[in-house]
Amino acid sequence: MPSGRTHDRITLWSLPLVAGVTFGHTQSSNLTLLVSGSFLVGGLMFGPDLDIYSCQYQRWGWFKFIWLPYQKSLRHRSVWSHGPLIGTALRILYLATWIAVVGVLGLTIAEKIGNLAGNWQEAVLGCGRSILAHYIEFIAIYIGLELGAMSHYLSDWGGSAYKQFKKKGFSGLRPPKTIKRRKIKAPRRTSSKSNR
Repeated sequence: MPSGRTHDRITLWSLPLVAGVTFGHTQSSNLTLLVSGSFLVGGLMFGPDLDIYSCQYQRWGWFKFIWLPYQKSLRHRSVWSHGPLIGTALRILYLATWIAVVGVLGLTIAEKIGNLAGNWQEAVLGCGRSILAHYIEFIAIYIGLELGAMSHYLSDWGGSAYKQFKKKGFSGLRPPKTIKRRKIKAPRRTSSKSNR
């Protein structure tokens, strides 16, 4: 498994490729910027290793405490943190939950302290309209975050496969065979007459 610095180098060296391929497919500088920026964030701060005490976790600075429940509830390298598509989606939902809770608390405090009249239904509808109006941009951000995470777990897998190859050759790259267990028969009781 590569170190945190190696993951960072892979992310930074892959950035021109991601930007070039994105611009080649979209011909849009805005979408290229969104995918490339999200790729950097996904590789450096929002990747699969937020489930352990890692470089990515440390980069959150004062806000790293929000990832403690995430770390406590997930096993490292599980499908929920390192799984393609699932890991990134779960981290987005987790962070969105924190943002929603802080937003609700902030608006509630602002209503109580100030003379601010809030309309929760209008705020939720406004968020929904914004997502519908800019869904292409949200998809581009998700793709960038997923590509950043993908560079991480592909390098993890590649590093592990390389170590197995060095140890066992090509046979180390094959999935392990399942071992059939033999049924162990209970010893038969012999009658007391035969023991005499």
